[in-house]
Amino acid sequence: MTPHDELRLLPWSGPDGKPCFLSTDNPASHLSRLADAMEADQLDRASDLVAHGLELISSEDVESLTLERLAAALTDALRTTLRVARSRGHRLAIPELPDRLHGLLERVD
Repeated sequence: MTPHDELRLLPWSGPDGKPCFLSTDNPASHLSRLADAMEADQLDRASDLVAHGLELISSEDVESLTLERLAAALTDALRTTLRVARSRGHRLAIPELPDRLHGLLERVD
């Protein structure tokens, strides 16, 4: 098992909305591969949403409700993308993030 400070943040939350973590020595374990696949899917969906958003905002006849829904969906996609980045970043051997970024990333959970 991995040490407590090396737990992997998983790309889903528990039933109570709290983050889920994985402790394993095997990055190719079933749960690790499931998390990798889910992260890839989340990033693909975020990319597709950005492309769709670019099409919408270039249109002259977009209703405000459509733009509100787009903004909500993009916000959710950004939150998910930040969670993936945080999870992957914790698995890299890099120096600590600047203090100004900690508050932003904590709100992602």
